[in-house]
Amino acid sequence: MGWSSKLMIFAAAICIAAIPAANAAKFDAKLASQDPPTTAKHRGLLKATQLIKERTNGDVDIKVFPSSQLGGGRQMIEGAQLGTIEIAITPAAFLGGFNPLVSVLDIPYILPSDRDVSRKLRDGKFGEAVLASFRARGLEPVALWDGGRKQFTSNKPLSELADFSGQRFRVMDSKILIEQFAGLKASAIVLQFAELYTALQNGVIDGQENPLDIIEKMKFFEVQKNVLVTDHGAITEVILMNPGWYTKLPENYRAIVKAAFKEVAPEVEAGKATDAQKSLEFFKQRGLNVRIADEPERKKLRDMVYPKARAAYIAMAGSAGKELIELYEKELATLSK
Repeated sequence: MGWSSKLMIFAAAICIAAIPAANAAKFDAKLASQDPPTTAKHRGLLKATQLIKERTNGDVDIKVFPSSQLGGGRQMIEGAQLGTIEIAITPAAFLGGFNPLVSVLDIPYILPSDRDVSRKLRDGKFGEAVLASFRARGLEPVALWDGGRKQFTSNKPLSELADFSGQRFRVMDSKILIEQFAGLKASAIVLQFAELYTALQNGVIDGQENPLDIIEKMKFFEVQKNVLVTDHGAITEVILMNPGWYTKLPENYRAIVKAAFKEVAPEVEAGKATDAQKSLEFFKQRGLNVRIADEPERKKLRDMVYPKARAAYIAMAGSAGKELIELYEKELATLSK
């Protein structure tokens, strides 16, 4: 082989080596989630990340890690702050110690039964203010997703609101949720979620609150007889990004990323509602005593629990919390007209 032929082959090899690998992403990211792959939330995350990949021509490739593979809520948020995790999604209820302002979403009936009004509150000035509060804590907010509505279960009757008096209910470590049960004259017992089934089984506590699909998945129906559907607590999922990773994205890619998560939100909400309805029918088939509170009873329940929970929130979040709850109440009044 002549020198000219060898030079041509060498030059071609250099050119091939210089070509980027096909479909190689410029901006890889890890997205941490605590939910298992069977949930509507996980399906929504997969769809959003696929839309992002398609709309950036493969430049932004986000891999979802479900089932707490990258750690629990605290580890996920710390990872997003430090940049070891680019994106995290977690219920607002787990973020109060890190950002007290977000605990406004723990207040019972903060989001009304009317899903359209609730959606407008999440997407409006109130929701924007909740998200913006994370920037001062070293995180870039993305979106708020509906995570389902909490319902009550108990081994004791829940045939009327007076039945709550004297019962013992498990709560997360939240002053707001403790005050919620104080409004019902019930006892609130702080307990780790992993210990809940055994505590219900042994009668250490009488009842608990969770979305219907979670009650089914965790098999609480095996140790609970009564279900009261009230939609009193809205679980809100918060999606947060590492600011360093976010600022590296071109401006149009930043818009694509945020838009995709917001676009998928209604589908996630519909999926959660479908899962809840399936669980409700399952409980009826299992012979549980299922009661659905009507709107007058829900209003009465709200009047009993909202004031104490609101006061506990302001005591915790201070003047900034007071401004946020007043913004919410003003927006709710306008939307309810």
